[in-house]
Amino acid sequence: MQNTLPAAGNQKIQSDLHFMMKCFRDMLVNLDETALATQLPWINEILKGEFPADISPEKLIQAYSMSFQLLNMVEENAAAQYRRQVEDEVGSESIRGSWGETFAQWKTDGKTDPEIKSLLGNMAVRPVLTAHPTEAKRVTVLTIHRELYLLLVKNENTTYNQAERRAIRTTMQSLLERWWRTGEIYLEKPDISAERANVMHYFTKVFADALRYSDWRITESWQATGLQGKVPEQANEFPLLAFGSWVGGDRDGHPFVTAEITRDTLQLHRQAALEILRNHVMQLAQGLSFSAYTNQVSVVFAQAISDTAKQLGKAGEKALQRNTSEPWRQWVNLMLVKLDNTIHEEMVKEGRYYHDPSDLMQDLTVLRSSLTDMGAAKVIHQLLLPLERLVMCFGFHLAKLDVRQNSAFHDIALSQVLHTAGFEDHDFANWSEEKRIGFLSNELLVARPFLPQGTSAGKEADAVLDCYRVLRQHVDRYGPDGIGSQIVSMTRSLSDLLVVYIWLREVGLLHTVNWQVVPLFETIEDLQAGAGILDAFLQHPVTSGRLMRIPKQVQEVMLGYSDSNKDGGILASRWAIYQAEKQLTAIGNKHGVALRFFHGTGGTISRGGGKMHRFMDSMPPGTVSGQMKITVQGESIAQQYANRITATYNFEMLLAGVARQAMIHENAAQVNEFPEDVLNVLATYSFEAYRQLVEYPGFIDFYS
Repeated sequence: MQNTLPAAGNQKIQSDLHFMMKCFRDMLVNLDETALATQLPWINEILKGEFPADISPEKLIQAYSMSFQLLNMVEENAAAQYRRQVEDEVGSESIRGSWGETFAQWKTDGKTDPEIKSLLGNMAVRPVLTAHPTEAKRVTVLTIHRELYLLLVKNENTTYNQAERRAIRTTMQSLLERWWRTGEIYLEKPDISAERANVMHYFTKVFADALRYSDWRITESWQATGLQGKVPEQANEFPLLAFGSWVGGDRDGHPFVTAEITRDTLQLHRQAALEILRNHVMQLAQGLSFSAYTNQVSVVFAQAISDTAKQLGKAGEKALQRNTSEPWRQWVNLMLVKLDNTIHEEMVKEGRYYHDPSDLMQDLTVLRSSLTDMGAAKVIHQLLLPLERLVMCFGFHLAKLDVRQNSAFHDIALSQVLHTAGFEDHDFANWSEEKRIGFLSNELLVARPFLPQGTSAGKEADAVLDCYRVLRQHVDRYGPDGIGSQIVSMTRSLSDLLVVYIWLREVGLLHTVNWQVVPLFETIEDLQAGAGILDAFLQHPVTSGRLMRIPKQVQEVMLGYSDSNKDGGILASRWAIYQAEKQLTAIGNKHGVALRFFHGTGGTISRGGGKMHRFMDSMPPGTVSGQMKITVQGESIAQQYANRITATYNFEMLLAGVARQAMIHENAAQVNEFPEDVLNVLATYSFEAYRQLVEYPGFIDFYS
């Protein structure tokens, strides 16, 4: 039976591709591009030799680019259909890397339902979207892609008559014409706002919907594999699938990311998150049409409605005037008033707006309690839980904005600050490591900054301090939730990390926020030295004091795939990362600190890309604590998250993979099946051969 499924999938690919390419060809013919239409792949017999002279190379390139992207859509849809068929005929546990396979394996291994629930509720996984020059699609084109995919799915409905199918073809041709006339890529290098708009498309148009289906996959797989305990029902019983971004925060080699860009990005994230939540609260109101005449209203719930309406004054009275016999809708109407006040930053008085997501969650808890008293469990799961999960995963910030800068840039900036502050010996970049650590440690014992507010110290110093002042302003206004890690590229010593504490101290944030200061180990040499640097960092009194303020002591460490590969080749790079994960985890265990590895991967194999379940299964046993971050960059964003179905699948592969590795970590099963001695030798030979190649006289000129 499994042998017949791929054949059926290939037949579907051919059928769907023929349909889409025929629409493409007909569209070009309608635009008097008949000669070009005859050159399309998979539907025409391509002419041998030179192409006709009346076809411009630019148009031919665009036609082929669009054709291959249509093929991608067809293959994505066929893969989704294939997985559905496999689940129906074999079971969800047969899908490699899925929740079904994971739960079935745990059931076989004798894991208890409470044990599984505890692990799921303690997971925290964060895909981080980054800009990359290999991804230059315009948001307009991404929107067209999404509509085309939905039409492809719609065309599968066997109940449509011929007229309805003609309407689908006409709409598809119209979309293809819009795409053709719009142009495939930016004609000029996209600026920060264009890069930001690209990632915002996924945050706002794909992820909220995919999150709901991702949770559904967990409950469905739980039931399908026969786990005996109740399926997860509370928002905190599901893994925390939150999101991050580098666009507007990553300054390493990107001079156009200014303090103003960071300020605007943080504000844009907040407004988008609040609008998404408001839309879902509106949907909740539409669904809660329960009448007080046929459903009992508890005294506690009625009192909560009355008290909240009084707090909101005239706006509260107006909210109660709507849906007078539907108290559950009245409660949600009051929530909408508070949410609107939050969005527009009006009526900022206690009880009249939501200070933070926990305030909103508290109102949702009141609603959940009332619905639970009514026995409306299915309504809670269908309408309320998805909103609770959005609040939990998006908060009021949508995605945490990481701030990254190179250690060498920080050295120059601090030298400028010391010079401006009057230090005679201010060449910090050239001090010995011992002198740097001693100086920084002594400075961190006092709270006073080096410079008065507004003092200019130099180009690099001003850029760094302006950024941290923007972060301080955001914290003062909205709190720290929207800001992620402070990442130091090319971390090569303890002092590279302590410098970030100086920047936090300069703006008064060192002891008020718990943002992670994160080393990024990029080259093979840095990966090998990483354990020693982390050991010294975790021992430092400032670090240990900050970790004590975090409920679960977690330290983030970022691993670079691209630079280590460029440094030593694929095999040496992967083996260095594997060894580094083991060594770094041992240091974390020594200090009683769980590590959150941040994998700086890209799309290609050389940058750590590939199948997510294979990537997760390749982790050293015992090194995945249940917390993980991973970059998604360039064309990988569209490949993994172009639509809700594909995004849901990739979320499942990521979350289930982390869960499997975290279960190993929880049970301390340090199984090592790798022939380490052999791999050490192979990695050494590979490194030497790679270096001989790239250092061969004239190779770089030849390669360029």
